[in-house]
Amino acid sequence: MSDDRAVYEALLSAEAKGEAAAMATVIKVQGSVPRHEGSKMLVRADGSIVGTVGGGAMESLVIKEALAAMQDGETRLPSYTLNDISAGDPGVCGGSVQVFIEPVGAARTLLVIGIGHVGKALAELGKWSGYRVVISDDREAFCNADYLPGMDGYVVCKGSEIAQHIVIDKRTYVAAVTRGMPVDLDLIPSLLKTEVGYIGLIGSRRRWTLTAQALMDERGLTSEQLARVYAPIGLELNAETPQEIALSIMAQIVMVRRGGTGEAMKVGEVLNTEY
Repeated sequence: MSDDRAVYEALLSAEAKGEAAAMATVIKVQGSVPRHEGSKMLVRADGSIVGTVGGGAMESLVIKEALAAMQDGETRLPSYTLNDISAGDPGVCGGSVQVFIEPVGAARTLLVIGIGHVGKALAELGKWSGYRVVISDDREAFCNADYLPGMDGYVVCKGSEIAQHIVIDKRTYVAAVTRGMPVDLDLIPSLLKTEVGYIGLIGSRRRWTLTAQALMDERGLTSEQLARVYAPIGLELNAETPQEIALSIMAQIVMVRRGGTGEAMKVGEVLNTEY
């Protein structure tokens, strides 16, 4: 198997599994260097690699940059001079290399816990919005490809056990549209132990007030920990139907992801409606 084919197959595998990875590509070379322009290497979250951009100390530096790119989601364009090890260069080939490093493979994941009417509508909207969508419910009848086709994962388990079945990290957005407070009391503590990017919990303000108090009294959580939970979930749209509620939830997730405010963009009166 060619190097490039192995790299691309590893990339496709990472995307299918929702695993973080970064692609390093040699984009510019000058003088004597170990690899030509276009050489590729995929770096996984555990530091393992497929392919090579030259090996040795330089490749170790590229791997380090790739791991950092996975953490912050930013591309990188480092350059390396390979002349003098005593001067700090990662090699003595005599040339220079520039590498483009791009985080890939780890699509943002929407994890919907509780597949009732709202959960189903939200999962479908999440797919339409380009997210990798995993659904979970403790009722197998509501968590399968026949009931809700086209999802990226189906996890039948108690909410409190979900972190044992899938990776939950900063790129994961959890919408807990559960059936009631007894489920939430076990679910929320387990989610707060992860680095999840967003936790939203459905229910009225009264339900959240009672749940939050119980979580502090019975589970020992602090108000600072509970501040990570968006509850009641979603933006205020006066939504009523499952589809409208799903829209309000998805809007909040996009707001959190993109750093928006949720405020109306219109300022003052429209002076000219002609385009």
